[in-house]
Amino acid sequence: ETAQKVEIAAELLAGVAFGCGLVISTMVRPSKVAAFLDWRSGAWDPSLAFVMGGGLCVTFPFWQLLERKGPSAALLGGSFGMPPRTKPIDRDLVAGATLFGIGWGV
Repeated sequence: ETAQKVEIAAELLAGVAFGCGLVISTMVRPSKVAAFLDWRSGAWDPSLAFVMGGGLCVTFPFWQLLERKGPSAALLGGSFGMPPRTKPIDRDLVAGATLFGIGWGV
């Protein structure tokens, strides 16, 4: 029961940190995201690219560590679900990515 409480607290902390990052970067404003997606008007706002770049700078070293230590390196027990390296890019993956992009754009 204590392990479950710690896991829930860690998930809550991660969610709050992510939400605070979105608020601080003003990415909670739809107009900000729309300005990033609007390439044609001449008023393109690249700030979302910097937010994504910052996320990659934080994620990349931990991803490298996870690949070295293996999926059982979870700090709170359990393991990470890693995608298989041998699975090819197939029709389902492309369709899912396309639907996600359309949904994000709408």
